Amino acid sequence: MASLPLARYPCLPSMVFASQLRPGAVVIAPKVSDKWALLRQMVEAAAGAWELPSDLLETCHRRLVAREESVSTGMEAGIAVPHAAVEGLDEVVCGLALLPSGLPFDSLDQQDAQVVVMILVPKHEKLAHLSTLTEVARRLGDASFRAQLLQKTEADDVLAMWA
Repeated sequence: MASLPLARYPCLPSMVFASQLRPGAVVIAPKVSDKWALLRQMVEAAAGAWELPSDLLETCHRRLVAREESVSTGMEAGIAVPHAAVEGLDEVVCGLALLPSGLPFDSLDQQDAQVVVMILVPKHEKLAHLSTLTEVARRLGDASFRAQLLQKTEADDVLAMWA
């Protein structure tokens, strides 16, 4: 696999992805028909985990869809990282979906996405996600890590891998 683009920037500060992810925002083997349904399910799971109000949930969903419609966030090697800056968020909110069977995501290499990391950042901190993206790219660039991650069936086990 070619290295993920953001893995080339080790000088960016590291944030702990696990601290931006909650068990309720981890979706394992979701029953979805396409990436649009997956984005909806991931936003709803994250909104529940962070107790976001319904209007903010809808704003998050609209921003993710708009971003995805402008250019796919499907990367390489079964990885997608949908992300958006959202007005009204107070902190970085992340979600993770594991799809062992894969899901078409219009990825750069045309492979189905198996690991989808959603990152929502407060609009006033638009660059806050760069360090998270760097950490995610670094970890998911390891094929062994991805394989182990895809075998997990419990959210707590997924979080433990990122700790």
